[in-house]
Amino acid sequence: MLSFIATVNFSLPESIGYGTLLHFALSIAVCLHLLRKPRDARTSLLWIFFTTALPVVGPLAYVLFGINTIPSKGWQKQYSDSTFQKRRIQNTRDDHPLATLHAQKTTLASALDNEALVTFNRVLDQLSRNHPLLGGNDVQLTETAELALEEMFLAVSSARKHIHLATYIFNDDRIGQQLMALLVERARAGVQVRVLYDAFGSAGANLRLFFWRHRHVPNLHIIGFSQANMLKRKFQLNLRNHRKLLIIDGTLAFTGGVNFLDVYLPHDGLPGNIDYHFKIRGPVVLELQYTFMRDWYYMTDEPTETLLDKTFFPAPERVGELAVRIQNSGPTRDETGAALDTFFAAINLARKQILIVTPYFVPPEALILALRQAAFRGVDVKVLVPSVNNHPTLRFASHALYAALLTAGVRIFERQPPFIHAKAAVFDDAVSIIGSVNFDPRSLFLNYETNLVVFNDAFASRVKGAILNDLGHAQEIRYADWRRRPKLTQLVENFFNLFHPIA
Repeated sequence: MLSFIATVNFSLPESIGYGTLLHFALSIAVCLHLLRKPRDARTSLLWIFFTTALPVVGPLAYVLFGINTIPSKGWQKQYSDSTFQKRRIQNTRDDHPLATLHAQKTTLASALDNEALVTFNRVLDQLSRNHPLLGGNDVQLTETAELALEEMFLAVSSARKHIHLATYIFNDDRIGQQLMALLVERARAGVQVRVLYDAFGSAGANLRLFFWRHRHVPNLHIIGFSQANMLKRKFQLNLRNHRKLLIIDGTLAFTGGVNFLDVYLPHDGLPGNIDYHFKIRGPVVLELQYTFMRDWYYMTDEPTETLLDKTFFPAPERVGELAVRIQNSGPTRDETGAALDTFFAAINLARKQILIVTPYFVPPEALILALRQAAFRGVDVKVLVPSVNNHPTLRFASHALYAALLTAGVRIFERQPPFIHAKAAVFDDAVSIIGSVNFDPRSLFLNYETNLVVFNDAFASRVKGAILNDLGHAQEIRYADWRRRPKLTQLVENFFNLFHPIA
């Protein structure tokens, strides 16, 4: 027996070369990075599978799209935000409008007229502690995206001091060119113009040198927001600025779902895309201005003394009766999961009705559970999504989640074309959440987003009316019919649903 063992030769296969060792090392490195902090188990397993199955390509994809946390040295958005906030506190005297607003932050909260609203606002105190509930605002809904664009163009043309624009898509097409012409004209007239476009969302215009061609216009400053910069060890292509903010002279603002591209215009005899956008006046405009300046500071390092100057923050006037609270969210320590937690709290506090409209509906497990529980306790829950999506794979992923909601009593409606890109939610005819956030992992975990939470029955009624109007053009999904769809379709849906945590 011993002589037999002695004759056996053990040797490594000659096929194991440097490439194999490199693949093994990269796979181990990705696994170790994933295990540094708790993450969603399905997301981590998907990345482990990709990096193991796809040599080099898998690890590279993980570096570009999978590292969504904030490295202490590689990405400084959290540090930048904190620094800007500290400088605001240090440099704004008591007579600065921002200081005045924040000093009064507890006044309005005590005026909320029922315990559910008070409780919800307490949640927001934790999630948006730097942005108090502010009264005296006016928010107008513009249901037609084409009309919203016209109103924003008119506001830009009327600007006298400064224009601050943050947008996800600024395209080099008819709409984008019209907007750029207006911005250039105002800049040449002496108005300070700052434009912050997302480098990924506006990649087409960027590649066509649309922004570069205007780099020498006086008073016009255009910056692309990006987390990809090899020189600064920033590799996060997955992190994008999805905010849609336009602030004119510090007194008028617009936000919502509308980007700047031609899809909102009628074409080939068909209407343009549907979207909701909002025109805002009052104290909350200063909070939107501050949000823009904070992002601008991160990308440019323009001095805080300049960006926080009272020129950009005029004393606000009471122009309406709406109590509004801004909520920023993004993958920074102070704001991560803020949008998710806000929706979760609002759904759990609802007692009568929940109306949600979103173009991308792939909610994480927490929101699925909250919606199911709301339906179980008798809340009328209606979700409106497009019947045809501009991201077909996401639509498949969304469909895979319908059964769990439909069986609980959640009612899902798919609106007929044109594509609806609106984002809004109304809870118990009392609270509205409007802005840029979609019900999908990208908006809830990865993007920089801005929502407004509006505490007002009349405004909630207006937003509800818009949603009900679009529900009138939608077909309800019935579970009895839904469960009979072809098995192959179900397999495709479940396949794409596997990937939505990393989409």
